[in-house]
Amino acid sequence: MTQLKKRIQTAQVKASLAINKELILLYWEIGKEIANRQKLNKWGSSVIDHLAKDLRISFPDLKGFSRSNIFRMRAFYLSCQIVAQPARQFAVHDLPEAFLLIPWWHNVILMEKIPSLEERTWYAKKTVEESWSRNVLTMQIESNLFSRQGNAITNFHLTLPSPQSDLAQETMKDPYSFGFLNIFEKVKEKEIEKGLVDHIQNLLLELGNGFAFVGRQYPLTIEGTDYFLDLLFYNYKLKCFCIVELKTGEFQPEFAGKMNFYLSAVDDLIKQPSDQPTIGMILCKNKKKITVEYSLRNCKTPIGVSNYTTKVLDGLPAKLKESLPSDGEIEEHLSTIDFFD
Repeated sequence: MTQLKKRIQTAQVKASLAINKELILLYWEIGKEIANRQKLNKWGSSVIDHLAKDLRISFPDLKGFSRSNIFRMRAFYLSCQIVAQPARQFAVHDLPEAFLLIPWWHNVILMEKIPSLEERTWYAKKTVEESWSRNVLTMQIESNLFSRQGNAITNFHLTLPSPQSDLAQETMKDPYSFGFLNIFEKVKEKEIEKGLVDHIQNLLLELGNGFAFVGRQYPLTIEGTDYFLDLLFYNYKLKCFCIVELKTGEFQPEFAGKMNFYLSAVDDLIKQPSDQPTIGMILCKNKKKITVEYSLRNCKTPIGVSNYTTKVLDGLPAKLKESLPSDGEIEEHLSTIDFFD
């Protein structure tokens, strides 16, 4: 009975994915047809009004054929074109596969917020991998995750085998955004720890897919002396424990020595034979690149160092953001323009 239920669930997922893929392809093809006819026959935007009305009459039970959404279909097609190859016709196989695996409104968010096809494709793949909702996708874009992912200074390529080292590197961000804490900049490490645990769902989302929380101030007793790890996680994708040490000041070389001690202890006392080597993550308010690199170069355990901020990150500079019109102002302005007459 259990196997049968799993088979039904698997079939439901496959059917849902197939339906979504066909819907995205349909919207892409509608957008392509409109864009091509506008280019060849000088169609005006009024034609889209007539098309939207006709489709709603012909298919009254189907949603998604409003005037604004048909404009989005055209924009979706155009946003996926490869400008460097204008001589050939853009075919369906040129559409990144990830766009077919996420819902339409996720695609709309990507299209409206990110001009770069490369960056949109990256976010689409991450959405598939980590099952992001629209709200989470929007938050990750606004925090500029694309530029933060994989930027930590680490010694992973020296201490971990490939491809484990590459996966571990990609897992780490710089900086980490703890803007959800709503605390002042000058606080004690223990206050940040407590805030992160109190907002554990937000913390796990920021750390990324695969992290499971094990404990705060996790105790280790070594030769009668008690030591405490700030935060301990297990990452089921990396198949290893991850120690997170928080520092409210600038990175100091001795931080790496202490982390090396903790990593050796966890590998001996907690790590299972099937686990990969434990990874250390030192999160500081700031750091100096050369100082960190010298501190990690001859260290035999895998350690990464990143900054963190308790401010809300934004992908746009403040001055530029202030100068931009709101979404409502843009939509109102676009509704008065005929782009193709």
